[in-house]
Amino acid sequence: MDFLSIKENKDFCRIYAKGKSFVSPVVVTYVLKNRRKNIRVGITTTKKIGNAVKRNRARRVIREAFRILAPSIKPGYDFIFVARGKTPYVKSTEIVRALSAQLKKAGVMK
Repeated sequence: MDFLSIKENKDFCRIYAKGKSFVSPVVVTYVLKNRRKNIRVGITTTKKIGNAVKRNRARRVIREAFRILAPSIKPGYDFIFVARGKTPYVKSTEIVRALSAQLKKAGVMK
């Protein structure tokens, strides 16, 4: 299953405002049903995470964790993943565990 990137600020704002959030020490997930038949994903990292290298690593491990879980996710949802301070220091397997728990709680797993 392939997923599209969310790039527009208005989409991020809409998902932050109307979506449900699920929090863990390594990542925060926002989930909102969309009217399309595909999965859209946005990943945000702030300067709090660290320098550009750390922020890019955080984005990479989140993207990889989601790629592993993507086949078991129902289509028709928008996701935003927000990196936290710990994110650049953990392996993607730990993020897979956190995302899996959050997505199950959100009820979007098949």
